Amino acid sequence: MAALTFPPELLVKAQGIGLAIKLAIFDVDGVLTDGRIYIGERGEEFKAFSTLDGHGLKSLQQVGITPVIITGRDSPAVRRRVADLDLPHAVYGVKDKLAAATPLLAQLGASWGEVAAMGDDWPDLPLMTRAGFACAPPGAHTEVLAIAHHVTRAPAGHGAARECCDILLMAAGHYERLLNAHNDTLDGGKTS
Repeated sequence: MAALTFPPELLVKAQGIGLAIKLAIFDVDGVLTDGRIYIGERGEEFKAFSTLDGHGLKSLQQVGITPVIITGRDSPAVRRRVADLDLPHAVYGVKDKLAAATPLLAQLGASWGEVAAMGDDWPDLPLMTRAGFACAPPGAHTEVLAIAHHVTRAPAGHGAARECCDILLMAAGHYERLLNAHNDTLDGGKTS
């Protein structure tokens, strides 16, 4: 039995509009990170990512929900994180996120009703307003918070994306199965 719960009406919304969620789009700065950008004296960027968020993105992949990264900035740190997670769909350094997402939806055979989107600022609004399900971290801009179907309890860069992933996994009926699989030991027994 899972300890994590969400309101039933939220899970119904996270099931998508008429069709199940097939694709989940995530911003990076302010969603997968806390939004701060550290720049060294030689211009190198440093970002901190949560392993909780990474596990959530990988869990979506396991159940057939495609995680997509669309970010307004491009940096070696973000490219490294995306590569480490083996996420095949990422668009970097885009000003118009809707223009970046539209061909991806066509390529992956998804309609906007089958999309979840998580963002924190104005450039994310076109995606979030079209998506069947929209999430935002609590530190997002007021206009983003106003249109989000769910505002996470966890802050950006500290499990906010994982919370969105957990909602999608629960809504699709996969959460408890994945959780139970982690409770099994390598020899097939249950942990205590």
